[in-house]
Parts: sequence; C-alpha cells; structure tokens
Amino acid sequence: MSTPAAAPRRLPSEEVKASIRQRIAEGGWQPGMKLPSERELVQQFGCARMTVHHALRELEDEGLIERRQGSGSYVAQLHPISNVLQVRDIRDEITERRHVHATRVCSVQREKAGADIATAMRLRKGATVFHVRLVHLENGVPIQLEDRHVNPALAPDFMARDFTQVTPSHVLFEHAPLTEAEQVVEAVLADAEQATWLDVAEGSPLLMVSRRTVSQGAVASVARLYHPGSRYRLIGRFSV
Repeated sequence: MSTPAAAPRRLPSEEVKASIRQRIAEGGWQPGMKLPSERELVQQFGCARMTVHHALRELEDEGLIERRQGSGSYVAQLHPISNVLQVRDIRDEITERRHVHATRVCSVQREKAGADIATAMRLRKGATVFHVRLVHLENGVPIQLEDRHVNPALAPDFMARDFTQVTPSHVLFEHAPLTEAEQVVEAVLADAEQATWLDVAEGSPLLMVSRRTVSQGAVASVARLYHPGSRYRLIGRFSV
C-alpha cells in the first residue's frame, strides 16, 4: 500500500508573502503604514534578501503594498469606497480599482423562510428561499461577508451558478433588473463566525449594510453585507 504524497512545501517567498498578507489582514499593519526595511524583514524571517525582495515585488504587483523609490514599502490604501446611493456588483468595484477580486464560498443552500425573512421578502412563512454566504476578497484580503436570501421565482437557476466565477449580484442583475432598493447602514461587532470569515478579531467593529432589492414590484433578495471597519468606507454623493 503506497504512502500518500506529502503536500508540496511552499517556496520561501510565498511564506513571506503569506505572513505579510496575514499581518495586514489582521490590522497589525494599517493602510499607509511603512513596512520594515528589506534588511529588517530578512532578520525577521531568517531568509535571503532576494527572497524578501521577490515577495515584496509580487505583493506590489497584487496592489497590496506600494513601493516608493528611496523611501521603502508601504501598505496600500485598501479602504474601498462604495457609493451607498448605488447598488453595484462588488467584483466591478474591485476591478475598477485595478485590484483582484476572489470569492470564498461559505454555504449555498435551500431553506424555509423564517418569519423575519418571509416578511422582508413579502413571502409566506416557510416558503422556499435560496440562501448564500460568501466572502469577497480584494487582493487576497477579506473586505465583505455577504449573507443573502434570494427569491427563487426571480432567479430559478441561482443555485446552479458557480459563485467563485460570478457574484450573486451579477446573477440577479441578469434575471431581475433592479427597479427599487432599500439600504440601511449600521455599526455592529463581529461575532465568532463573522470574525473567522473576515480574518478579524471577535468583537471587532464591522459596517453592516442591510439591503433589499426589488424588481418590478417583487422582492428579489435581502442581504446583509458585513465589512471590517478598518478596511472599508462607505460614501454617498448627491448633486443637483
């Protein structure tokens, strides 16, 4: 009986990248903060200077850090700005910033609507709804936990979609063009599960956007979108 092959060991530069990315994600290094010099990082990680240089160069290519000639490396300003007066696909927002979007799928399931969800979606209690929870990442850093319930009548093939390739918002825009939306923004504290998915400490401040979208008089979805307060800002504009 053959012994299963061991998982390949990551290259030293990948380990350095992962460690720096984790420190930024956990808030140890804030946007705009100057990183230790390459020499200091070599001492911290116990590796060759070329390894550190390669890791920093790749992190710069990913948009996670900025390298300034003659000054050093700085954490990029990863405070995405979302316009609260618009309903947009988060993938489009991230792409417009020339950053990389990725998705972690937490759960996708059919379930019976409880009283609160049924009321919000104008359905009878116990009606079947689709429920999806996803984490959206920008350059490898979690910036949004999406907890969404969807009306099957308006997006019947919703459950069959690959949410690592397409966002729920995109699917809904295809099937149920938006005609009305309601949004409420409030501050909450991360529970244990939210903290795990967003890579923050339990009890950390989050910005929660509660959103209900309507298409031609029917509620298409209700969603709660959680954002780490240290990584996200919301802005609204109005002009006459």
